[in-house]
Amino acid sequence: MFLELGKFVTFGASILSLMALLGSAFFVPGSGWEDRLIGSLTYLALAGCLCFASGILFREDTLRHDPESEVTLTSTLPVKLFFWSLGLMVLFFLLGWFLDAFYMPHTLGKQPW
Repeated sequence: MFLELGKFVTFGASILSLMALLGSAFFVPGSGWEDRLIGSLTYLALAGCLCFASGILFREDTLRHDPESEVTLTSTLPVKLFFWSLGLMVLFFLLGWFLDAFYMPHTLGKQPW
């Protein structure tokens, strides 16, 4: 019973920490891209720890039900969610940084008419 409750709590906490990482990377008004990157590193460490802790609980629950299964930590749902969301956030962060540095200066000086 406590394992199921622990899975629920840690998975919810890992989703909330990923949302905090997303907010610190993209939705901080008035800060530069370098400041957002440095500020997001602590949230990245927190999200990684919570997702891997949740993955350990998911793995233990699977091994408890089927001791002969070969479940790796990276095949659990929270760890997969962490890697997918981290990859997409890095891609969008780099794309936003690129567009802000190389595309936006050209559009600010020209009038559409």
